[in-house]
Amino acid sequence: MIELKNLTKKYDDFTAVDDLNLTIETGGFFGLLGPNGAGKSTTIGMLSTLLLPTEGEILIDGGQLNRKNTALKRRISVVTQEYSMRQDMTIEEVMEYQGRLYFVPKKERREKMRRLLEFCDLMDYRRRTVRKLSGGMKRKLMVCRALLTEPDILLLDEPTAGMDAVARRQMWNLLKKLNRNHLTILLTTHYMEEAEILCDRVGLMDRGRLEEVDTPRAMIDRLGRYAVDQTSDEEMSSRFFKTQEEAIQYISGLKRDASLRNTTLEDVFLKKAGKYLEKR
Repeated sequence: MIELKNLTKKYDDFTAVDDLNLTIETGGFFGLLGPNGAGKSTTIGMLSTLLLPTEGEILIDGGQLNRKNTALKRRISVVTQEYSMRQDMTIEEVMEYQGRLYFVPKKERREKMRRLLEFCDLMDYRRRTVRKLSGGMKRKLMVCRALLTEPDILLLDEPTAGMDAVARRQMWNLLKKLNRNHLTILLTTHYMEEAEILCDRVGLMDRGRLEEVDTPRAMIDRLGRYAVDQTSDEEMSSRFFKTQEEAIQYISGLKRDASLRNTTLEDVFLKKAGKYLEKR
């Protein structure tokens, strides 16, 4: 279990993360959503111990996480937004280097590498250099490398940024398989569809504060399961309804074109973000 208690990060007069309280159950898949500057990456930075909290604490199964607690740190792996691999190294060399860095014995290292590359569909490309990999393959390699130490917790900061639709779907399938194997996952993402498909719970952040936490389904139900989109010469607007019958009745009374669809987590995000922005 991950527990964030009154977690705060300040830079002089700027507060990047403000009194964050959050619990993520073991084996959970949690998505942290929010606009740029909301504090998502800063939160990941503190969970990885790359950043130190100004106030508050992080507990992993009751133990306090800090830079000196190497036993807890080894239970966490991080996949960053940036590609942090040498371009002239092959996939095999990247994995071999990671294993040596963490003192994984040679026989165990080779076996884990083979198993992980097969799991991530990279085995056939193991002698290809990083510079010759597609963006999606690079991301999968970063996940593969992070799993070599057999972590209990995987932190993913925008794991599908820059991927095309096919590569993104492949990454989603990989992350689903990992979570089914009871790996606890925390990801940040700008793709609402990604969070809706993958996460069992999500949190909406804005200006460093956690505004709401719930399941994607519960958030959508509160807004209304059905959306009616209306387009005018000036803008497009949406209204939300609890039942399909209410939505159809509303459309029948309109004198302009409208379309009916299911509400998505993106609708929730846009509606909530608008409310948060009004507070600024």
